[in-house]
Amino acid sequence: MKKKKIAVLISGGGSNLQALIDACNKPEYPAQIVSVICNKDDAYGLKRAEAANIPYQIIRHTDYPGRVDFDNRLNQAILESGAEYVCLAGFMRLLTADFVNKWQGRMLNIHPSLLPLFKGIHTHEQAIAAKVKIHGCSVHYVVPEMDAGELIIQAAVPVLKDDTAQSLRDRVLTAEHIIYPLALQKVITGKIDYAQHDNILISV
Repeated sequence: MKKKKIAVLISGGGSNLQALIDACNKPEYPAQIVSVICNKDDAYGLKRAEAANIPYQIIRHTDYPGRVDFDNRLNQAILESGAEYVCLAGFMRLLTADFVNKWQGRMLNIHPSLLPLFKGIHTHEQAIAAKVKIHGCSVHYVVPEMDAGELIIQAAVPVLKDDTAQSLRDRVLTAEHIIYPLALQKVITGKIDYAQHDNILISV
């Protein structure tokens, strides 16, 4: 099986990057990560890439006069890596419409809420403030409008009475690590190999 080449964009700890690395290490998984790109020098995700022997580079958004120039450099780096798909994994930059449109249908994002609820940041605080009983995460195609692309997979987790934003975040993060590799597999192959997961409801 010829694996599809993936570029992963990160800004922080890279736990979803690690989930993708672990999936790609399986012989039957249809993708391989050929590049990790980060906009911050001190992101722990870079150590994950290094430990996995994945080529990585730092492209600081602060080195460019505006979003267009930064995005053009990003696009150049992705193309040079040979990547066919792009996964945003905690990449904390809004991308220009021109960049997004270049990767239409080939760029995915993981978001920590059940979209269309709670777009943007501080989603777990928003969920607790709204007193919802179910929270979760979504993998979607990236479109120019923030967190508005077509949904690929969602996972729901219960909100418990004594939840804090941090405890809810931890539980949602566990679900993120499960569904992101599944979503990428679905985009590439059109099918998913399911496994049973306690307290997580996955919807395609």
